[in-house]
Amino acid sequence: MRAALYRKFGPARDVLELCEVDTPEPGPGEVLVRLHTSAINPSDVKKRAGAFPALLDDGFVIPDSDGAGVIEAVGEGVDKSRKGERVWVYQAQHERRFGTAAEYVAISSNHAPRLPEQADFDVGACLGIPAMTAHRAVFTDGTVEGRTLLVMGGAGRVGHYAVQWAHHGGATVIATASNPDDAAVCLAAGADHVVDHRVQDFARQVLAASGGELIDRVIDPEFGSNLPVSIAVLKVGGTIAAYGSAQKPEPVLPFYRMMYKDLTLHTIIVYSMPDSAKDHAVADINSALSHGSLEHRIAHAMPLADIAAGNEVVESGGVRGAVILNIRD
Repeated sequence: MRAALYRKFGPARDVLELCEVDTPEPGPGEVLVRLHTSAINPSDVKKRAGAFPALLDDGFVIPDSDGAGVIEAVGEGVDKSRKGERVWVYQAQHERRFGTAAEYVAISSNHAPRLPEQADFDVGACLGIPAMTAHRAVFTDGTVEGRTLLVMGGAGRVGHYAVQWAHHGGATVIATASNPDDAAVCLAAGADHVVDHRVQDFARQVLAASGGELIDRVIDPEFGSNLPVSIAVLKVGGTIAAYGSAQKPEPVLPFYRMMYKDLTLHTIIVYSMPDSAKDHAVADINSALSHGSLEHRIAHAMPLADIAAGNEVVESGGVRGAVILNIRD
């Protein structure tokens, strides 16, 4: 099969190559998916750049965790009726060498849920990391109906889905955005209010949007940098669900300020979600896809041969939406 891979860490154009490699066989409990699309996520480019030094110890890596395609074969223990099923794929390159930047991937049947007919393969590749992370962040403490949520970075890959999950769950949603275009995206996704996080009186603006009421939950891609504001706007018993802290990777916690508010911190990463949370996310995602109630942002679609350029787009940090590789170009 044709696959993109890297044998050493480094800049995308220096290490990524397009090769012919053996087509995998599905093992017990696995399905073989003939891929149509693959998505490049920030975690994929970080791995290629060397964030996990032991990743290449057993040989080359085919990158990317998310994708979509059609099941072509099944392994022992998998219902043969799954052959021919359209699926979306998640967690393909977590603790594994072979991801979705290839014509085929053999993966656990549980990590290849059915893709509803209402969704195309480009959409299927958007779901694994962004939509599932957002679902976990919003619902990790249960229902949000009647609650007020602050979604930091509401126009980002995860934030865009978080705004939608919170809105569909019956919450009042305050999103943050740094420019009018992103603000419009947040409002279209279901945000009730949008606040510019760059203003000096950010916390005051959040509380003005909530009518002066302290809020229930914060969904945050930059935990360390935003922590002072989160503490200021959260009510007693409030929750922070954080899925990143790149600007301050080792933040100092103001323990007593957090303790006297009885705050709960949840750190979110899709790979470590319990199976029950993954099942919940998959069920809600597929229901939303079937009803056409989930919006998706695809910034770029390009052939597999352009994977290095796609990596550079993601690394630039300014892209809004998914970067999709078309495997069947």
